[in-house]
Amino acid sequence: MSLEQQQLAETSLSLNQDFFTRYPARSARHLARIPAIEGAELLQSQAPGVVMALWRFLPAGTADSIFVHFPLDFALTLITRLDTHIAIALLSRLPMDTRTALMARLAQSEPGLAQEFTELLGYPEDTAARLMTTRVNVFYDELSVADALRQLRQRKLPGQEVIYVQDSNLALVGEIGLAQLLAADAGEQLGVIAEPLKAVLNALDSKERVIEVFEGHRCSAIPVLDLHEQILGVIHFFDVYQSTKEDLTSDMQTMVGASKEERALSSSWFAVRKRQPWLQINLLTAFAAAVVGSFEGLISQITALAILLPVAAGQSGNAGAQALAVTMRGLTLREISTRHWLRVLLKELFAGLLNGLAIAVTCSIAVYFWSHSFGLALVIAIAMVLSLAIACSAGAIVPIMLKKFGLDPAQSSSIVLTTITDIAGFLSFLGIALLLSDMLPRG
Repeated sequence: MSLEQQQLAETSLSLNQDFFTRYPARSARHLARIPAIEGAELLQSQAPGVVMALWRFLPAGTADSIFVHFPLDFALTLITRLDTHIAIALLSRLPMDTRTALMARLAQSEPGLAQEFTELLGYPEDTAARLMTTRVNVFYDELSVADALRQLRQRKLPGQEVIYVQDSNLALVGEIGLAQLLAADAGEQLGVIAEPLKAVLNALDSKERVIEVFEGHRCSAIPVLDLHEQILGVIHFFDVYQSTKEDLTSDMQTMVGASKEERALSSSWFAVRKRQPWLQINLLTAFAAAVVGSFEGLISQITALAILLPVAAGQSGNAGAQALAVTMRGLTLREISTRHWLRVLLKELFAGLLNGLAIAVTCSIAVYFWSHSFGLALVIAIAMVLSLAIACSAGAIVPIMLKKFGLDPAQSSSIVLTTITDIAGFLSFLGIALLLSDMLPRG
């Protein structure tokens, strides 16, 4: 390589590093658009600190596909410098052979960290332990403020805004903000100035419970305790936010029958294998067309019914989606469980009836002035009440039933609900029209 080419390469590398450092989020979006192997080659040329800064902005699927292309030494360097919860999440998603090789090398170079990772990987997924970092500042209550500050300077743990205080039995007794610690007298004991814990979590608490506790308490971090009230680690709010954002994108995919493991750059065969079962189930929506077909003779005589069909189906679909969203939120945040099914069902049924009555009044008036037919207005009014009541009930019961059978309540619930609401809307409208056909205008 000539001197000029070498200078050009060094300049290009410097520009890349500067861009990655200044704009990590934009860099992550660019990396997500290129093949994983090219992204891995590009990141290998950067300093580990630069890679670590933008890694948290990479979507999980992109991060996984890039990481498997790293040489073992580079992957080992990165995994040891990432925040614990990010490293654990990454390791848990890696292929077993890659994870085994990485953990074996880690056990040789940093046995303490390898043991920590092994313990955390032993906890079930979606628990508080999987979100926590064990890099936390904990001091005895008898320690002085001056000694605590001295040890903090030596430890140099980043992102720690709170220190935790434990007694001689290793039980956690309080917490101290860094600002409060700096303002305290040097000779005071930590146990004297420590404030009561705002909140605590158990290692086996669910992710939903973690979110619930953070929502109920204004704090940047919450300690995670074992059964003996000894601290295992701490969960930071930003980590919960990142995890929740990933869950939301997964739920968006599962709601429409796409696997949460599927990524934009996944293979076509993988996409087909994950989507095909739910597309087959979606064929149930053909029954909605069959319902309309069975009333073909009636529709040919009363053409106004064909115009009003989308109104009936559309309103029931919207009502069902509202009930589904509220019920799924309740399940996610543990506001309700499967044993509340009857209470939730009755609440949504009553809400559907009341909303149906209100919509029926508005819609029947509009239909009457449009068609000058009292019979047609009566049909649409009754159909609205029935279809909205059924749709709201279905929106409540579908996710609860999926949960009851051990399935993800978000898994393709919208597909099942769409089938139910379409059939309910068409059948109620056309069924009532058939019963009251003598009151309807022909043509």
